[in-house]
Amino acid sequence: MSLLSLAGKRLLLTQADMFMGPVLRRLLTEQGAEVIADTGSLVEDGAAEALVRSAGRIDGLVANLAIAAPSTPAQEVDDAEWREVFAHLVDPLPRLVRSVVPGMRERGFGKILVMGSASALRGMKRASTYSAARGAQLAYVQAVGVELAPFNIQVNAIAQNFVDNPTYFPAEVQANPAFHERLKREVPLGRLVSADEDAVLAAYLCSDAANCFVGQVFPMCGGWVTR
Repeated sequence: MSLLSLAGKRLLLTQADMFMGPVLRRLLTEQGAEVIADTGSLVEDGAAEALVRSAGRIDGLVANLAIAAPSTPAQEVDDAEWREVFAHLVDPLPRLVRSVVPGMRERGFGKILVMGSASALRGMKRASTYSAARGAQLAYVQAVGVELAPFNIQVNAIAQNFVDNPTYFPAEVQANPAFHERLKREVPLGRLVSADEDAVLAAYLCSDAANCFVGQVFPMCGGWVTR
């Protein structure tokens, strides 16, 4: 079997109807994985744990977590906004991880991939809440990655921005000429990264070919973070 193949692997994909969920579900399946695609909310206590119990064997967790990003000026961010964003983007992550890790350790292998955001890598105006939550995700990945590496469990993240997806770049945004001017101005690539380009990297990081990566964050943003 090719190291790049996902044949025989059971991958749990969260929020499969949002953010990168739809394209991940399709492409991971095309690469041979059995994808358990969940579309439920993971905000409530016990939801993540119940999902993992119901999924059965999990060889890989693809934590695709999303929320409509607020654009509140920093001095106007209230506690309710802060709690809501962290409840969607941050709180489910340790719950999912502590639920899937025992089985992975027992079998001697596993993959955990977080679909994160490059907003944690470069400052953005009016994005303090969202960027802070996405930053917490990446710090968590780095810490847990080195902790779980001795058990042959690889934990990594894709930090993306300007990737074609229906949650953050819906059709009405992409139809706006001002948005295309922004792409030319801010993104060296000059266009959105395609959903498939992003999902191919995700598939690679879920494969045995990526066993050497530990707690790493891979920017996927058309060069936006390097400007």
